[in-house]
Amino acid sequence: MTGSRFAIAAKQIFDGHVEHGEGVVLIENGRIIGIAGDAPAGVPVDTLDEDIILAPGYIDAQVNGAGGVLLNATPTVEGMAAIAAAMAGVGTTTILPTLITDVPGRMETVLEAGRAALAAGIPGVAGLHLEGPFLSQARHGAHPKHLVRRMTADEANQLAAPFPGTLLVTLAPEENDLALVRQLADAGVLVFAGHSNASFDEARAGMDAGVIGFTHLTNAMAPITGRVPGIMVAAMTDPRAHAGVIVDGIHVHPAVIAMALRLMGPERLFIVSDAMPTAASDITSFDLCGDLITLKDGQLTNPAGGLAGAHITMAECVRNMVDLVGVDWEVALRMATATPAEVLGLDDRGRIAPGLRADVIALDPKLNVLAVWQGGTRL
Repeated sequence: MTGSRFAIAAKQIFDGHVEHGEGVVLIENGRIIGIAGDAPAGVPVDTLDEDIILAPGYIDAQVNGAGGVLLNATPTVEGMAAIAAAMAGVGTTTILPTLITDVPGRMETVLEAGRAALAAGIPGVAGLHLEGPFLSQARHGAHPKHLVRRMTADEANQLAAPFPGTLLVTLAPEENDLALVRQLADAGVLVFAGHSNASFDEARAGMDAGVIGFTHLTNAMAPITGRVPGIMVAAMTDPRAHAGVIVDGIHVHPAVIAMALRLMGPERLFIVSDAMPTAASDITSFDLCGDLITLKDGQLTNPAGGLAGAHITMAECVRNMVDLVGVDWEVALRMATATPAEVLGLDDRGRIAPGLRADVIALDPKLNVLAVWQGGTRL
């Protein structure tokens, strides 16, 4: 049901933090009015079946591609719109289209396209995530090693320029001038550490300079040892830090995710998909900066056999948090809604609360997505 004013009735309403039980969510002109016991007289009601959970739409800070489209290959408004639409169809109503390390000039192209997409109000696009090229060559992963480099003062000036949405930049703090990291942070850029070989002290120094988070925790990071704790221990134990984690059962062992969650809590640890074009699509291979990436048994690999992003959506990650990691469904949903919204500074979504965007999803008891409303419109 759509329209200027309507209500959605459900047996369980999860607002991003807590579960409210039976009630209705009132929506008007694409915004949430509030949660009530019953709809006012005359307001049309979309009544969901028994045992259905109504929750905020998922928010994904790391989406390289979906629906057969890769941002690196299609760094345009149309590419972002196609990726966002594919993800919205499976419950992720907000994304940061993510560009990985690419040839010189590609970052500038995608920044221009991102500004245009935000100006055009493309549904689901809340900003951009630039993952690289300012990474560690020792931890480049699927990023082209020969294109990984240090950030220059000119590039820092470009990234620090006003941006109309959320701009997240992943870099290796030990490889870059921390004065430039501070410049980005002071300009409102969200700086995450990732693809990094940083020591514990280097990671802490990065946070002192403005790093607030860590990209795909444990992946492309130096390992933990007894005498050399490294970047991962800094991320998990420093209360200033947030981190995204890929919950596909491939990138990170469920026991490691459980450990990180115990240390960080669902207010600091959140879910990302790291999705590639195969997500929400029937394609089984694609080109990534000259490498043929193939899908087999749910895993994406490059010709060297290394992981190259993930073939998964947020909806599947949420189910995996419950089925593989063993958390309560409320915790899993918080890690996919309210927490990423708070970390990314998206104060108009991620919860079911008065005044926020009417981005909501209906879930069955096994957390399968049954229906999606984006900006109050049922998709």
